[in-house]
Amino acid sequence: MASLSRRVKQIIEPKFVVEGADVLLRRSFGPARENLFDPFLLFDHFAFNNPREGPIVGFPKHPHRGIETVTYMLEGNVRHRDSLGNVGIIGPGDVQWMTSGRGILHEELPNRGPSGLIDGFQLWVNLPAAQKMSPPRYQEVTAAEIPIAERNGAKVRVVAGDYAGIVGPVTEIAAKPIYMDVALDAGAEFILPTSAAHFVVAYVFEGEGIFGVEENGNGEFIKSVKLVVFEDGDQVRVKTGADAPTRFMLMAGAPSHETIFPYGPFVMNTKEEIQQALLDLRNGTFVQ
Repeated sequence: MASLSRRVKQIIEPKFVVEGADVLLRRSFGPARENLFDPFLLFDHFAFNNPREGPIVGFPKHPHRGIETVTYMLEGNVRHRDSLGNVGIIGPGDVQWMTSGRGILHEELPNRGPSGLIDGFQLWVNLPAAQKMSPPRYQEVTAAEIPIAERNGAKVRVVAGDYAGIVGPVTEIAAKPIYMDVALDAGAEFILPTSAAHFVVAYVFEGEGIFGVEENGNGEFIKSVKLVVFEDGDQVRVKTGADAPTRFMLMAGAPSHETIFPYGPFVMNTKEEIQQALLDLRNGTFVQ
């Protein structure tokens, strides 16, 4: 049976929002009860590109329950520490995949790189009901540990999933995700088989290209900065023009098809579970 290329369903222009201690972000989508991006809950692009800005406070200590947070750095770094005693730095090309499970308190403090810039992404992934109260854990992977596959003018950093036989180091995630940093040369093409059951998006943050390429060569011309939501299918195809490269984050995952109840840094399945999380915070029993 011939593969069905995923067409473009929706194009989203990120909106600027302020989070944490006055951190300006580009947000493509955030947690909502409609759960339109299942299993994904939020995607933010944070960048501080004016070296004359004042000190960056970042994200002081805050709680999470019921989700996974994925931080991927392009430039600068983020220092983090949490209620379990973990302390570390995520630098350019590094990724931190944090499973909050039943609860964690952590802080994230961005720092500029040598050029004076900070640039990176944060993705939130929903945990299915059966895993929302699981023990918290981390998968931290340095840039050197993320494999790179080069094929047909595509340079792909594979964080999770499989491209051209190269498997990413982040594993044992409920959503069975694909998470890749894809750079396409001018005049190149990228093709990736995907599970028909997966939800797939791409965040185009550099250049331009044609996304959702069909067998007849047609597709949607997308210029950065945009989020592309794909329709159903079993492969993603992207190509670039003769003079214009592009770069994008490709994300895919298996939906849980569960009702969710988001409330700030918590995403549970019912209002009562949110109330319990708030009670645990007040009683000092949130972290065990």
